[in-house]
Amino acid sequence: MLVNQSQLKDQYNDKGYFVIRNYFSDIEISQLRETILTFHELWKKDNETFYQEEAFNSSLITGSQYLSFDDRVLLFNFISSPKVMAVVESLIPISPAFMNTQLFFNPVNPAQKDFWHRDCQYDHDIEGQKIAINNTQVVHLRVPLFDELGIELVPETHRRWDNDEEFNVRQEEKGKLSSDELSLGKKIKLATGDLLVFSADMIHRGLYGMDRLALDILVFDPDSEFADYVDEDCLPEPVMMKNINDPRLFQTTIDLKSQ
Repeated sequence: MLVNQSQLKDQYNDKGYFVIRNYFSDIEISQLRETILTFHELWKKDNETFYQEEAFNSSLITGSQYLSFDDRVLLFNFISSPKVMAVVESLIPISPAFMNTQLFFNPVNPAQKDFWHRDCQYDHDIEGQKIAINNTQVVHLRVPLFDELGIELVPETHRRWDNDEEFNVRQEEKGKLSSDELSLGKKIKLATGDLLVFSADMIHRGLYGMDRLALDILVFDPDSEFADYVDEDCLPEPVMMKNINDPRLFQTTIDLKSQ
């Protein structure tokens, strides 16, 4: 499937997200799912207490701890595949860089509620968050491995600050909880094969339920100072780079970290 890069960029700039339905084939998802489930089962055993009590995601899926050389190569080749790179380069046309991968799943505790947030709130105070949404570019590419309820987001908040309702809920001020409903929230249900792309710094929350298991690929603009956030173990080793069909996304990050 060919993508209209100009149209995708316009949609992202306007709303902060877009969805491409049926973007990946059954074969592509089946191969990816097998690798991700290998990681997930090993990770759950290694983090059993955390998983049982509060976990809803994991990270560093491309790292060396749980996956074999061949599984990591398969994953790197999916992340840098022509389909993924066409979308990435529609938003970051010059030297996009790989940041990380995350895996999102349902928490074991049924009472645990999904919550509104901006990714930047975990690194910055309020004033820093206001700067971040104007100056930085971190993009999530979400690949659901099973049909799921998807995500809820507030369109256009990638380029504007919270209104009073959003701020009070997200920050749990004035008696509000971060799991409360937001009047401008938009639910986006996802099916196997879809691709959701959204700004990390817009107001959003994952929706728990169904067979939720989604791989997120995070990429960033090389002009942003995010290279220090990248764990070196999640990058391909030099010998591995020879087995990656298009290693540019990873090479950019490696070069940034070496500066």
